[in-house]
Amino acid sequence: MENQATLQLQSTTGTEPLHQADAALGLAPVVRQRPRVAGKFLFVGAEKLWIRGVTYGTFRPDANGLQFPEPRQVAQDFAQMASHGVNAVRTYTVPPRWLLDIALENGLHVMVGIPWEQHIAFLNEKRRTRSIEDVTRSAARACAGHPAVLCFAVGNEIPASIVRWHGRRRIEQFIERLYRIVKQQDPEALVTYVNFPTTEYLQLPFLDFLCFNVYLESQQSLEAYLARLQNLADERPVLMAEIGLDSRRNGEQSQADSLRWQIQSVFKSGCVGTFVFAWTDEWYRGGYDIEDWDFGLTTRQRQPKPALVSVAKAFADAPFPVDTAWPAISVVVCSYNGARTIRDTLEGLKRLSYPDYEVIVVNDGSTDDTPAIAAEYDVKLISTENRGLSNARNTGYQAARGEIVAYIDDDAYPDPDWAHYLALTYLGSDCAGVGGPNLAPPGDGSIADCVAHAPGGPVHVLLSDTIAEHIPGCNMSFKKSALEAVGGFDPRYRAAGDDVDVCWRIQDQVGTIAFHPAAMVWHHRRNCIRMYWKQQQGYGKAEALLEEKWPERYNVFGHTSWGGRLYGKGFTLNLAALRSHVYQGVWGSAPFQSLYQSAPTTLSSLPLMPEWYLLLPPLLLLSLLGLAWDPLLYVVPALLLAVVLPVLQAVLSARRARFTSKPETRWQRYKLFWITAFMHLQQPLARLIGRLRHGLSPWRRAAAGTPRLPTCRRLASWHERWEAPSDILEKLRNACSESGMVVTTGGNYDAWDLELRGGLFGSARLLMATEEHGGGRQMMRFRVWPKWSRFALLPAVLFAGISIFSAADDAWLVSTLCAVVFVLIVARALLESGAAIGALCDHLQKLSTL
Repeated sequence: MENQATLQLQSTTGTEPLHQADAALGLAPVVRQRPRVAGKFLFVGAEKLWIRGVTYGTFRPDANGLQFPEPRQVAQDFAQMASHGVNAVRTYTVPPRWLLDIALENGLHVMVGIPWEQHIAFLNEKRRTRSIEDVTRSAARACAGHPAVLCFAVGNEIPASIVRWHGRRRIEQFIERLYRIVKQQDPEALVTYVNFPTTEYLQLPFLDFLCFNVYLESQQSLEAYLARLQNLADERPVLMAEIGLDSRRNGEQSQADSLRWQIQSVFKSGCVGTFVFAWTDEWYRGGYDIEDWDFGLTTRQRQPKPALVSVAKAFADAPFPVDTAWPAISVVVCSYNGARTIRDTLEGLKRLSYPDYEVIVVNDGSTDDTPAIAAEYDVKLISTENRGLSNARNTGYQAARGEIVAYIDDDAYPDPDWAHYLALTYLGSDCAGVGGPNLAPPGDGSIADCVAHAPGGPVHVLLSDTIAEHIPGCNMSFKKSALEAVGGFDPRYRAAGDDVDVCWRIQDQVGTIAFHPAAMVWHHRRNCIRMYWKQQQGYGKAEALLEEKWPERYNVFGHTSWGGRLYGKGFTLNLAALRSHVYQGVWGSAPFQSLYQSAPTTLSSLPLMPEWYLLLPPLLLLSLLGLAWDPLLYVVPALLLAVVLPVLQAVLSARRARFTSKPETRWQRYKLFWITAFMHLQQPLARLIGRLRHGLSPWRRAAAGTPRLPTCRRLASWHERWEAPSDILEKLRNACSESGMVVTTGGNYDAWDLELRGGLFGSARLLMATEEHGGGRQMMRFRVWPKWSRFALLPAVLFAGISIFSAADDAWLVSTLCAVVFVLIVARALLESGAAIGALCDHLQKLSTL
């Protein structure tokens, strides 16, 4: 293999034969811009590039070691490809420049595979690794700058056993070295690595786009795996490097039918395209001609199979079926003083390729040039007084003529195919809403780049690879009938929180919300630290408003627990997530091997909470009191740990950032890094301030009953007509919930039926017993008792102990202060549990009179 690769490179670097081949073929020079990545897609210039490709080779080497047919055969093959709608070719060995010239002449892009000894333990010997690096360097140099080059593939399917042998991280680091080598030789080239499901767990975020070989013979399985790959790729494009079916074993017509739906599924999932394996049945591998597999679209004699016609038609229909009856979409842009960015939004909407859409701009009382700018475009402009974002959104959907209402912010602009992917998802499911990702556009400045990698941005939450729990307001759409069914947006949310609220209500009352990874918009981030600080305080206010309406969705600290996984950049790293595990199967035999991060524990999640900062003042106070009583100096390490943990998390999180602003010097890179780390510390503090200012504090009272002495109480209720005990408990729970209180139902192993939250420190529990007295008559007995949380017991015991022991040492200042804190904690726990008991008793009395 090593000798073949060396011979191949030698054949590509001789210039005289290449010019002779060009002259013999009569090739004219063709000018073409290099492909580039923009979000989830590939572009050439301003045009989107959809890859409709086939693989080519490997072929038996000739006398000079060249693993390609002679130039005239290549020219015939490429011309036949182009005539059937193929625009890209994947090679597994480095092509000579005359082959690239022929590809360029036929309008083909070439994915250049760089072969090396990946099937052996290549990292065992330094000499071998250096040889691989040299081969990669020579290959990149040989093809560098050629306009026909789509990308370089620095590897293809390193076997899972080899990855296990060397270890995942060593393989990832080696692939990154090869990536850097290619970039040094051809900085403008795109570089990828072709992975496959058995080593899906490899973490390669540096690659320009994600590439996979996938062979699945079930359409449902393929579409499910494509959705998974899109989420693994995050903000990068996904290109299928191989799909196919063997016609020898499955029949030529089955091959044709299978390739048709495989190609349709690939483009439907939002991939930038695919390579069909292979152009011809002629295949040479491992020193032998492969005679018992026929994956080609043509025979070894280049005679077309039915699959060629099927693939040509599927490529012609890509990326979207031409005969689709597309539903009407109304795009709503709500703006308040958005003159700085709304022109980008409207220009982007003007470029939509969708056949049936309208744009509605709701000017929410702007005092700048927003309405004047909107009037320059073909939009329906509605101006109102300033009534807040939710009211503006309601005005928009009420004026919409489309059956789908899509919302985009006035500081965002869509991909040209955004509406297509939204509509495609509606047509393929019965969902009530659809969302997609929002990406930070390049060129907004270094601070905006840092904000894009900082926490607190608009992210989507997925319950599965295709079903969302939450979609952010800058890129969300709903059926108009779904919005009407829930009464639109809640006007209490004037600036933020409206999207969370409407997503929860639609899921509760209408149906599911879907997610399509290619329905993307570009969303400008704040380009000023002060604006970012203000934005995060506003989000804290929105959380307080949401908790006020949805208290049952929030825990005692005031945080909601999402059922799904949050996607996006900028999350502060949970230290528990540093550990990960690869599911490999017994002896590494699993066909699909995934990476699983350790589940975050409650303890490891505490430093991520905004309320962590509330620990610092009491720890500092106790440390200072150590000057009056020496044993309290042992609190100093705890104070240092409380400070170090957030800093450590911020630094580790900032290290993961890959800045698009491309800092040129080391000082610029350090500057962006430390600004991003600072934002990871700043954001939870800003959220905390916003939450506290609007009542969302850990010490808020959750029960609204008349406080009673927190003792065990027994109540009874006589019923002349029989009623199911579960119905009575259900009525009680609903009554408490409707009063804005948080009620928890006892589980399978709990010796209680309901628990009513009183606050952080106290709650009340209820147990019911039923006496059957015949004739349908019942006596319902209820026992209600207080429960103190560990958040009350532990601090109370701690401060009581400090008070007692410090008094024994005559440290009366320390003893008095700790005693006061102890009394406050106990009083708060009594108040909260008493209020919860009072609320339960009040509702029980109301139910007994019904």
